Amino acid sequence: MTGDIATAAVDRLGLVKDQVIQEFGWDDDIDDDFRAQVVDAVGGELEDEDYTGVVDHVLLWWRDGDGDLTDALVDSLGTLEEGGSIVLVTPTAGQDGEVDPAEVEEAASTAGLHTSGTTKCGQGWVATRLVSPRNR
Repeated sequence: MTGDIATAAVDRLGLVKDQVIQEFGWDDDIDDDFRAQVVDAVGGELEDEDYTGVVDHVLLWWRDGDGDLTDALVDSLGTLEEGGSIVLVTPTAGQDGEVDPAEVEEAASTAGLHTSGTTKCGQGWVATRLVSPRNR
């Protein structure tokens, strides 16, 4: 069942073969099924935080207490290809580290981004796709 949720989320987020995805915020608590589905969808490993090339999407795992979300979003834009998106993955409501949706909206707006959909992506995690206004 968790695998089905992860597969559906990857489809909804528009992640496809041969895209380059840079991952930030990985830790032991992430949803391994969702991450594996992302890797399967793009057909290769995810780039780590030290990657400096251009990427199609950023996968940002974020928890309350990780720091300033606006700063993290702005930093993530540095290598993002025009037309790409940031997939912000946060714990669902009631989970340790949950992030208030209003904080996500405010941080996205301040960073010049808009939400373009939210989907459950695994056990205890939700993914929000953030895009620049020209990408809508």
